[in-house]
Parts: sequence; structure tokens; C-alpha cells
Amino acid sequence: MLNIDYDKALYYTLWGQWDDLLVLMVRTNDDLLSKKIEQFLHAYHYPSSQEYLITSHEQLMQYIDHALVSQMSLTSQ
Repeated sequence: MLNIDYDKALYYTLWGQWDDLLVLMVRTNDDLLSKKIEQFLHAYHYPSSQEYLITSHEQLMQYIDHALVSQMSLTSQ
């Protein structure tokens, strides 16, 4: 089963569509994706430091990448 939440999360993150990313955070069934989005949006809107913002962005992108690669490997089998 294909899950387009990861594609949407990648698109919204790359293009800075924070409102759509927030809606995706609420609607997705992937709890870990939801948590990563929450952490990033919190760091973006309430920045305590630039490093924390960059770290949360990188963690979100790494999780999306991991999920997309895992999804592709499952569909190719």
C-alpha cells in the first residue's frame, strides 16, 4: 500500500507550506512523522536557537527520506 503522506511532507517542507504541513501532521496515521513535523514546526515558530531549528529540519528530512526509501523497497519486492 502506498502512502502519499511522505511525498506531501517532503513537498510542503521544501516549499515552506507550513499550514499544509500542520494539517498533514494532524491527519497522518504515522505517529513518528507527526512527531517530527510537530518538532520542526515548533522550532520554526518558536526558535530557541538556529542550531535547534536546523537539527529538527534535518531530522524531519532524514525521516521522510528513510520512509520513502523503505516504501520503494517494499513495493519493488
